[in-house]
Amino acid sequence: MAEYANIVIDISHEKLDKTFQYKVPEQWKEELSVGMQVEIPFGNGSRKTTGYVVELTDTPEYDLEKMKEITRIVEGSIPIESQLIALAGWMRKNYGGTMNHALKTVLPIKQKTKEKKQRFVKLELNKKEAEEQLAVFEKKNHKARARLLLALMEQSPLPYEVVIGKLNITASVVRAMGELSILSVEEKRKYRSPFGEEVKQEKKQVTLNQEQQKIVEGVWQEVLEGKNRTWLIHGVTGSGKTAVYIELIEKIVKNGRQAIVLIPEIALTYQTVVRFYQRFGERVSILNSKMSAGERYDQFERAKNGELDVMIGPRSALFTPFSNLGIIIIDEEHETSYKSETIPRYHARETAIERAKMAGAAVVLGSATPSLDSFYKAKQGEYTLLRLEKRIEEKPLPKCEIIDLREELKQGNRSILSGRLQELMAERLKQHQQIMLFINRRGMAGFVSCRACGHVVKCPHCDVSLSQHNNGRMVCHYCGYEEPVPKVCPACGSKYISGFKAGTQKIEEIVKKKFPEARVLRMDFDTTRNKAGYEKILSSFANQEADILIGTQMIVKGHDFPNVTLVGVLAADLSLYVSDFHAAERTFQLLTQAAGRAGRGRLPGEVVVQTYSPEHDCIKLAAQQDYDKFYQTEIECRKLMKYPPCGHMMVMLVASGDEMTALLSAELLGKKVRQAKENGKLSGLSVIGPANATVAKVKDIYKKVIYFKHEDYQELVKIKDVLEKFVNSHREFAKVTIQFDFNPMNGF
Repeated sequence: MAEYANIVIDISHEKLDKTFQYKVPEQWKEELSVGMQVEIPFGNGSRKTTGYVVELTDTPEYDLEKMKEITRIVEGSIPIESQLIALAGWMRKNYGGTMNHALKTVLPIKQKTKEKKQRFVKLELNKKEAEEQLAVFEKKNHKARARLLLALMEQSPLPYEVVIGKLNITASVVRAMGELSILSVEEKRKYRSPFGEEVKQEKKQVTLNQEQQKIVEGVWQEVLEGKNRTWLIHGVTGSGKTAVYIELIEKIVKNGRQAIVLIPEIALTYQTVVRFYQRFGERVSILNSKMSAGERYDQFERAKNGELDVMIGPRSALFTPFSNLGIIIIDEEHETSYKSETIPRYHARETAIERAKMAGAAVVLGSATPSLDSFYKAKQGEYTLLRLEKRIEEKPLPKCEIIDLREELKQGNRSILSGRLQELMAERLKQHQQIMLFINRRGMAGFVSCRACGHVVKCPHCDVSLSQHNNGRMVCHYCGYEEPVPKVCPACGSKYISGFKAGTQKIEEIVKKKFPEARVLRMDFDTTRNKAGYEKILSSFANQEADILIGTQMIVKGHDFPNVTLVGVLAADLSLYVSDFHAAERTFQLLTQAAGRAGRGRLPGEVVVQTYSPEHDCIKLAAQQDYDKFYQTEIECRKLMKYPPCGHMMVMLVASGDEMTALLSAELLGKKVRQAKENGKLSGLSVIGPANATVAKVKDIYKKVIYFKHEDYQELVKIKDVLEKFVNSHREFAKVTIQFDFNPMNGF
């Protein structure tokens, strides 16, 4: 039972850092919780205002004699702000950081952006009065007034710009008719629309197949019965998961509730959004990183004012202030972009489940390649597993061929394009079919491999590759082990050993040289920097204005190009040997998703996977599109290493401008936890480090990390709480920054 409550008053303001502390009266100590709306005395005299409890604490921050008491808890309906503040409290507890970090994540902060206003001209006369007045104007030959009155008799209100522009009426005429009480000018707030004018609403009726219909009916029946659980839809690429989402949302909306659809930013395209717009029209909106602060704030305001039913966007859309939320859908749930890389380092999946509990809503996760975490929970019964095992119209999955790049080198082919891929590309170009070339560069950390035998230099103590650094040494980012970069391959003695690197620009040059007649598009960070770059490239390719699309992972996310019959994965190894225990999982997911882009139209598809590791399980199983077998193989490795989801991991970052301060601080915090473990308080805990972070120094800030592993997530949360309290109560940590990341996906 906390003695004091930190309260925020104006939550729409930019300065959320300002909280006020009040005493908690004895009678409410057990009842009061984070997120509750309370009445408090504020300022001098008897003025009272309402605020929201953002934190409960036993530590007074002000003079107790001057501190006032909370007047009362506001009863009745809980506004959406209370729910979001309670969610922020849950996030702070489970992911670390301060309450203000969490509040700024969940609450739509009003930026200093000018509100757009739209004026309307409204007729204030009834039909008979208007006809009499029109006769007067015509008799007096007041042509402009008569024209405006006639237009208003046909349609009222009219936008002011239509009156001035299209009807050629001057402002003085409008003013004069207003003074005669014939019309009035109203001003309404005009929300910035994230959609272009070209989007047309045309309700397309989609007929679901038997598999899809069974899922929709099953989920909806349980929702009606109040069983708001978490469902995981495992559907092969092209099985029609989006159609299932739309049907479920329509049922939710007809029931008077709202829906949030999370889509990875990279897959949030015009092509995806238009399907929702065609069904839900102006009651659907989107969020994305290219929108202005004003546009984003407007969409949150529309949601709060009940003008929207569906919000689509990346993880930030999860905090849309819907007051009657019915469903949260997370598409491509395996995507790493659902994990925040800023404080608090929350995961959208777990946070969505918590928000759904608060709102009495359902959660639906969907993917062709579910994360091991989600599939493990489905196998354990925590989620309900649903399957879509056939493509729409029962189209076959693409045929997949694995090419061994070691053999290519033996045959004298040093090009990044294998002989077989070149042959198939030439064939597709003759038939006027389209090709996608995917370079798997995600998470590339300069691993060292042999081009002759495919050997990758790994850490002898961890199941990850060593990362090449510029000082000529290789480092393990999990235990700190180091060794120099070898001159010859330790496995076969070949001199063809080096860091494995490749880029889209170089591939574009090679393709254009080899196929000069082909129209080539490249899609990467450089070509999609401006606001419309991403859509422009995708729409050009969709309109068949290009034959070959070259790109990184952004080209394989949920796009549907019916004329693509060949997909080439140029270097599967680039994500397979990064210094990360997720490497095999990420590679399997990317290869399966890439393969899924082929053969989505009436023509069958073919996939060529080029690799130096053709015998690796994740590459063989991705080629076979066999998720279940991959899961079984990978989960056994995770069990052995006690990696998530078979155990839990917390990484603590200790950073300082002075390297010795960072190291000594990390050692002190590690020692505190180890002592507790030796005293028998933390049985089952593993502590690894401190070691240098993946990038040990950034902008003259030195970074050290410590890893903690335990089978119980809440035990790690307790360790985080103890360390945070220890750091906050010791002045020697004043020049040190501490951050926590639970079950890291990219690390520090």
